[in-house]
Amino acid sequence: MKSILALTVNGRRREDLVPDGMLLIDYLRDFAGLTGTKQGCDGGECGACTVLVDDRPRLACSTLAHQVAGKRVETVEGLTRSGRMSALQQAFHEKLGTQCGFCTPGMIMAAEALLRKNPDPSREQIKAALAGNLCRCTGYVKIVESVEAAKGVSP
Repeated sequence: MKSILALTVNGRRREDLVPDGMLLIDYLRDFAGLTGTKQGCDGGECGACTVLVDDRPRLACSTLAHQVAGKRVETVEGLTRSGRMSALQQAFHEKLGTQCGFCTPGMIMAAEALLRKNPDPSREQIKAALAGNLCRCTGYVKIVESVEAAKGVSP
């Protein structure tokens, strides 16, 4: 069965006819064409699919698309403004927090949620906010340094 899903994605209002059991990650990638959100583990354990739903981090691989009806969904693509990276994205680039890049969108979105709530988090608060996101390439040092570099920087 299919029904209309109405929501806002990266600031744009959308209405699409989607299967009732469709996952949010599939909706974002296949219907909205936003491939920045990655599917890593298929079980909600790696955080690569983290998006923001009404400013709160949420795993798109374990969320039904219809569960976010009427809400604001933001993906890593939505952080850019006029083709320019956000301060957080730029910090990940400059501080080498991207490594292979697969986990980066989820890391950035989890960090974005933290920085919106607390623009000057401690190192421990950053680590706690990123605890649900796995990186298989690094020891997280560059990732934490990237978030620290973006602290207090306006978008």
